[in-house]
Parts: sequence; C-alpha cells; structure tokens
Amino acid sequence: MQERKGAVTLRGNPLTLVGDEIREGAPAPDVTLLDNDLKPVKLSDFRGKVLIVSSVPSLDTPVCDMETRRFNTEAAGLGGDVQVLTVSMDLPFAQKRWCGAAGVDKVKTLSDHREAAFGRAFGVLIQELRLLARSIFVVDREGIVRYVQHVKEVSQEPDYGAVIAAVKKLLA
Repeated sequence: MQERKGAVTLRGNPLTLVGDEIREGAPAPDVTLLDNDLKPVKLSDFRGKVLIVSSVPSLDTPVCDMETRRFNTEAAGLGGDVQVLTVSMDLPFAQKRWCGAAGVDKVKTLSDHREAAFGRAFGVLIQELRLLARSIFVVDREGIVRYVQHVKEVSQEPDYGAVIAAVKKLLA
C-alpha cells in the first residue's frame, strides 16, 4: 500500500496519505461503509446515478460543516440523477445527530470508522490522524471516476464550482 508523504497539509504541517491515489478514468473502488442506521452500504449500490463523493476529516469541524451544508444546497438543484455522499471517520450516530441539527437532508453521510476501507482504497487516509483528507470524487453512472479534487490544505474548502461543472458535464 502506497504512502504519500506531504501529500496534504494541516495548518501548513505535512501529512502522509495511505493508499494508492485514485485517478480520473479508474473504476471507483467498491468499498462498504456504514449509514446512519449502522447498515452496510456499498458504493455500487448507487450505480446508475452520478455521484459526488466528498471525503472530509470530521463533520464536527467548521470547514467540513460548511462543505457538507454547501453540497446539500447544491444537491437540491442537481436533480434525482445525482447523489451526494459525504464520507468521514465520524461514528454513524454522530453523523446522524449532525445531519439532524444542520438540516442536511440531500447529502447521505457514510462512516468509514470501522476499517478505513474507503480511506485506504481511495488513498485519502491520513496516517498521522486516522482521519480522511478533504477530497472530492465525481463518479459516473457506470462507476468510473471522472473527476478528482484533492484539497492540499485540509483546513480549506474545495473548489465547488469545478465539482458542479464536472457533474453537469456528465448529466449533459
């Protein structure tokens, strides 16, 4: 398993990402995550939809909170052919509580806390923190990754416009 030292930073401090880097054109790894009711969910369960898969360190941090709320707003305007997933190491109970408090109802939150399978398979597991790096993957209806955005500084927000443009290109 590949280790990419200094691939991302947190407040300027370099961190190591574990797992092979996923590139555009690659099949999205079919990992199993837990939903808010502790039920297993595979990424392939969403085949037939365009996916925005947003990996974040923790919903209980300001930037992750803003990002997930923003994608919830964006999802409302993208239609039923698009599903937004936010994946974190937060426990499913914490994700459910956060969604309820934040009024997030268009984004499906999934937990990678058990095995870090998503983090390793997508190459976004931060070795030093056992959290996920801030990254966005847009996956087409057939399960192929069509857009990847790794946010170099974990404490910054992604480029939402580029993500939405990638999604709209797949819907055209």
